[in-house]
Amino acid sequence: MKAAVIESVGRAVVTEVPDPTPGPREVVVEVAACGLCGTDLHILQGEFAPKLPIVPGHEFAGAVVGVGAQVTEVSVGDQVAVDPSLYCYECRYCRTGHNNLCERWAAIGVTTAGGAAQYAVAPVANCVKLPEHVRTQDAALIEPLSCAVRGYDVLQSRLGAHVLIYGSGTMGLMMLELAKRTGAASVDMVDLNPTRLETARKLGVSASAATPDELDRPQGWDLVIDATGNAAAIQDGLDRVAKAGTFLQFGVADYATRVQIDPYRIYNQEITITGSMAVLHSYERAAELFANGVLDPDVFISDRIELDRYPQALEQFAAGVGRKIVVVP
Repeated sequence: MKAAVIESVGRAVVTEVPDPTPGPREVVVEVAACGLCGTDLHILQGEFAPKLPIVPGHEFAGAVVGVGAQVTEVSVGDQVAVDPSLYCYECRYCRTGHNNLCERWAAIGVTTAGGAAQYAVAPVANCVKLPEHVRTQDAALIEPLSCAVRGYDVLQSRLGAHVLIYGSGTMGLMMLELAKRTGAASVDMVDLNPTRLETARKLGVSASAATPDELDRPQGWDLVIDATGNAAAIQDGLDRVAKAGTFLQFGVADYATRVQIDPYRIYNQEITITGSMAVLHSYERAAELFANGVLDPDVFISDRIELDRYPQALEQFAAGVGRKIVVVP
């Protein structure tokens, strides 16, 4: 079969690899679409994946075309979205309900072959059946949405909060859509990319600008969410949190990123700084939200690029052109 392969740091190719064979409790999925993510860029840069080469792609959905001998939950022909998370279920974190912090954390498309291919194999427990009305080529959005749902689980946001989001890429826009549905009094967004801010305005953001200085909230925001991973944005955002407010580090920064905090202000103003890592008990809820129309795929997916052009799709994503880019085998 044809697959994208990150062969070494900085090098991605499309080549032929062996067809996957399912284990007893696994299925083979014919991939309908696979989304690109910042994690894929980190893998290309030599981070996250424990070893190369690897077939990337942890955001994918498709049709079941093969099942293992002990699989009864799905059948050939079922349309499924795939949760890429692979946990040991034995370590301290798994046993205390923090599976996303698993000491042996692994993921399809990061530590094992993923969905940037014609076919992918996954445990049946990771496959969520989709209703007939859901277009499978759109369902690659469910995995990033499940990360956003996890982010709002961490926030435990209260009704009537004023929210500021840094970054109007796919994840920032998803956080916007969830904020609107969790009772925010206002949702403001900042981004240096005016084209992306246009999409935020189309989705109903309360206010948008290149910098919070252009927005009228001198007392700060109750919830500040960084969806960029950019050091300058994170540093600025920490200073924008209102008293008793919360800062959520949601964007994936590289390992070397550093910012400064003001311990006295955190103490004196009771500011919470927290993070949200990947998926935790949120994939099925994201699938249901998606099926019920929480996102408009035609707004979120800006480019559908053939698998043969995977390296070029990565370059476009790295350049910040478009919103969600999916590759289509």
